[in-house]
Amino acid sequence: MPTLLIRLRNWVGDVTLGIPTLQRLHDAGYRLRLTGRGWAGDLLRGHGWTVEPLAQGLRARVGQLRRLRREAEAADAGFARQPLQALCLPYSFGSALEFRLAGLRSLGHAWEGRALLLTRSLPRHRERHEIEAYWALGNALLGEDAPLPQRIDLRVSDADDAAAMALLRQHGVAAGFIVICPFAGGTFSGQDKTWPGFADFMAQVLPQFGRTLVICPGPGEEELARTRFATATGLNNVKLGVYAALLRRAALMISNDTGPGHIAAAVGCPTLSVLGPSDAAQWRAWGPSVHIVQGPQGWPDAAAVRAAVAQWLQAAQ
Repeated sequence: MPTLLIRLRNWVGDVTLGIPTLQRLHDAGYRLRLTGRGWAGDLLRGHGWTVEPLAQGLRARVGQLRRLRREAEAADAGFARQPLQALCLPYSFGSALEFRLAGLRSLGHAWEGRALLLTRSLPRHRERHEIEAYWALGNALLGEDAPLPQRIDLRVSDADDAAAMALLRQHGVAAGFIVICPFAGGTFSGQDKTWPGFADFMAQVLPQFGRTLVICPGPGEEELARTRFATATGLNNVKLGVYAALLRRAALMISNDTGPGHIAAAVGCPTLSVLGPSDAAQWRAWGPSVHIVQGPQGWPDAAAVRAAVAQWLQAAQ
């Protein structure tokens, strides 16, 4: 079983979109050694993969990769002869530099002048969805073009599923609940990705559907959840694996362009993705359970979002 060292991306949505490629490589017989953000291990636990937390700073990261290279060489006599030993999913110059300085032969996308640092590079096509970009790396590594999967199929561990059930019972949340995610990290082309009408919609429109509303704020989002979305049942400090298990049981997820929306789609939860400036062609949540609501010039109005909610809930009955 050949070993492949993989650097994950830094955002929840990007890691989620990379899951089909990771699973494909795993199924092809690769032993995956993943490095990434601390939360990535929670998100990917259901697949049986562990994620080593990414070291901080260039020197520490190069040292980490050199150690992983030595461990791979000790465990796999053929590792030193592999034409490609590492997969660099981020687009940054620094991530490619770290693999090069660690003496690893890596595959990634040509971007920010880093093609010379990679053993093999592919062009990055900005007009394609990000899941296609990751899938193309898998095609190159395995030497075969496979059809793009229609769904992500994020797996949930039994432990996370049990924890989610216990959390719902603890807070008295019955079946048929709706999860809202009015948060979004980062921007798109310098513009905020949070729907300005989200708080009013939750307070004035969502109660009409008679469903329990649940909100799971991330670190630093708790105060906003408490003050602007107080009528929702707040579940704080929820790990991503448990969050995925909660979403798998939800009737609907209403989300901005943000990581939890991608997780919802990845576990098959009906997902209403409210988009403004984001490019849906490149960054939409992926899967047959996703419905995009976006206005012709940006954000949709509340009536369009309400109609979409009604349609989803009626279809689920």
